[in-house]
Amino acid sequence: MSGKPRLTYLNGRGRMESIRWLLAAAGVEFDEVYLETKEQYDKLIKDGFLLFQQVPLVEIDGMKMVQTRAIMSYIAGKYNLHGKDLKERALIDMYVEGISDLMQMILMFPFSPPDAKEKNLESIKERATNRYFPVFEKVLKQHGQDFLVGNKFSWADVQLMEAILAVEEKISTVLSGFPQLQVFKTKMSNVPTIKKFLQPGSPRKPPPDAHYVETVLKVFKK
Repeated sequence: MSGKPRLTYLNGRGRMESIRWLLAAAGVEFDEVYLETKEQYDKLIKDGFLLFQQVPLVEIDGMKMVQTRAIMSYIAGKYNLHGKDLKERALIDMYVEGISDLMQMILMFPFSPPDAKEKNLESIKERATNRYFPVFEKVLKQHGQDFLVGNKFSWADVQLMEAILAVEEKISTVLSGFPQLQVFKTKMSNVPTIKKFLQPGSPRKPPPDAHYVETVLKVFKK
């Protein structure tokens, strides 16, 4: 396979959105195939495209890659967003894992029962402001550099930017106590590839709505 990477997922954020962010940050154009029915999903499994019977699926460099973390690690390595040595890579991986924990809460939020939404939103706010954002505020303050690791734009920065914006959509004042993260967000917004991704008409997906939730439940129903 040659040409652009091909992404197979639903027409919404989910687990593919971080992959879209990373490819866009690297300046890589990609094509997308959207699953809309359970039959499409079952066919991918039957045809042997999904190693663990799960999407996201990314076809890149002749490979059919699954598992979000593996896909992103490959993209980060290929486009020099994974640090200059093992120590930098370890730091980036640690930061990415931490942000992923927060993103998992955000990912599951649209599927909360109506009576649990307020409680789950409070949990996201509590985790963001007490556990995750303070870490990155401290890192940026201590080394006084523009980016999280080695003063160079990396996968960790992309993940953090995605998380900040995702939390802000739900809690607009979440960065009020984090001046370093406010500066970081502004700088990241002006990185040319990120700036382009944040413009209307880019492959970035809107926040999940009821239709997206319904489609997810329909495609993946047991």
